[in-house]
Amino acid sequence: MAVAYIAYQNLTPATRIRIRELLKLNPEYANWEKQIPSGTPADDHDRMIFMIASTWADDIKTEAQYSDDGTDGGDTPGGASSSQNIGYSDLLRHRYWHFVNTPFSPDQTPLPEIPTPNAQTQIVAFRAVLASSQPDELKSYDLVWLVHLIGDVHQPLHAVTRFTKSYPKGDAGGNLVKLDCSKCELHAFWDDLLGTANGLNSTVKAAKKLPTADVTLAAKADEKDWIAESFQAAQQTVYTTPIAAGDGPFTLTPQYKTNAAALAKKRVALAGARLANLLNNELK
Repeated sequence: MAVAYIAYQNLTPATRIRIRELLKLNPEYANWEKQIPSGTPADDHDRMIFMIASTWADDIKTEAQYSDDGTDGGDTPGGASSSQNIGYSDLLRHRYWHFVNTPFSPDQTPLPEIPTPNAQTQIVAFRAVLASSQPDELKSYDLVWLVHLIGDVHQPLHAVTRFTKSYPKGDAGGNLVKLDCSKCELHAFWDDLLGTANGLNSTVKAAKKLPTADVTLAAKADEKDWIAESFQAAQQTVYTTPIAAGDGPFTLTPQYKTNAAALAKKRVALAGARLANLLNNELK
């Protein structure tokens, strides 16, 4: 939602109108509107809807009408349906679309091929639809996925999996790395570094405090560059002391937390700026 907030501030009026019309086609739109306080000004209303819509791809993970596909609890693609792009009639969760398992190993553990489809392949596919003359129903579906995935791939642990002798099949983007707190793991720590788990208001407050994205970096439009940046950040900032080999539990130092928060703020600001540029330039 923080990424969506940043992006909305930088959308052109025409793009905002186009997005508003597309989001109305989402099957959850009526429920999103119920979350908006009565009397909210029109532009604030549309911005809040855009922020709520950014979480739709996560929300369907717990909705009963949707089901997992593929293998490994839905985290590994399998079969033709993994790549389908058919709009809201698709009731698969496509969990493997949320990340790119770019492998690395600090101890020379053999590395596998990157599974496809993944976040990178889907960003490419969804961008192509938004820039095309495809029907609005499909564009609506691809829009909510794209907004979500651009945020995802700017989180370093959505672009990497560490392979070690302890985890020859990978650590699932840090999901298998434990920290020294109840029900804590490394991936969740990085997901909530902005502390926005309490919803719209906390997200807006956090987003307003973010640094302005570097203009040159924000102009990078190739999703491969975004993912490569996250992959590099994971090796340089995520998997560093006190995160050692194995599954922990590890105790995060104050310096690690400070470095992590600074990186997270930079990545969210960049994701928002890049999302705005993409929508302004490519959405038809």
